[in-house]
Amino acid sequence: MKRALTIAGSDSGGGAGIQADLKTFCAWGVYGMSAVTAVTAQNTVRVADFIALPPEFVARQIDEVVTDIGCDAAKTGMLADAGIVEAVADRAAAHGLTLVVDPVMVAKSGDRLLAEDAVEAVRVRLVGLAAVLTPNAPEAEVLTGRPVRDLGGMWDAARVLVEAGARGVLVKGGHLPQPVGARLPEPLREAVVWVADTEGGPPDGPPEGRGADAEAAVAYDLWYDGSDARLLAAPYVRSRATHGTGCTLSAAIAAALALGHPPVEAVVKAKRFLLRCIREAVPLGRGASPTNHLICFDPHEG
Repeated sequence: MKRALTIAGSDSGGGAGIQADLKTFCAWGVYGMSAVTAVTAQNTVRVADFIALPPEFVARQIDEVVTDIGCDAAKTGMLADAGIVEAVADRAAAHGLTLVVDPVMVAKSGDRLLAEDAVEAVRVRLVGLAAVLTPNAPEAEVLTGRPVRDLGGMWDAARVLVEAGARGVLVKGGHLPQPVGARLPEPLREAVVWVADTEGGPPDGPPEGRGADAEAAVAYDLWYDGSDARLLAAPYVRSRATHGTGCTLSAAIAAALALGHPPVEAVVKAKRFLLRCIREAVPLGRGASPTNHLICFDPHEG
């Protein structure tokens, strides 16, 4: 059985963090392990408080599971402070982990999850260890110091982050939905790949008449690994079931890598999985509802 490790915070509401990651690993048929970095008191509305664990204890958790059980792929999520970032980077390098780095900075509720002085540690210590780096547009702005307000900005950020050492970068564009038929940057016009939980899709945008995503908007995620660029297009799903989407996507990528899928294939499969989790979510709580990780899913399909 393949093994995946999540290095992240605990979400008491169960929608994000290690809870989302472990449920995702289970959905993919991968044995899940965890190294807890912080314990939060949160729900769908807010992060009321959190306690960061000592960096040396986070490192100890990683060492104990990797040296005994082994690890085919790992992912990071909430790392809370610079000391934890440094500890995780040290252990990831020491164990040669295949690492998906989700540079979590702010919760869906808007509450900060990473100390400001830790951003530089992420930039310097973790980016270069990433087999796949998965910033959203605001996180890509922080990591690169460049504006990421459109597809051109996403393309610039992806190149900068690959130059900084990441082997592959997925800049997530959920914050920047585009109208159907929007003009694409010249280098990306031939790189569009339709990614959805349904096959096909016309080149000028998503087919209409598919429920909640039938409105004329497309979400683009940009994949770049230094040579291969893919603009992954999917219907923009208008839903309040968005709590933990970044955690779920990065965990799915880690699971796919653990199963042996090449990075770009892992990213496509993970995005397809996330779309289904959002579509099939059951409303919970008064705020951003969690996605549904308990869908019937075959990681070997598609």
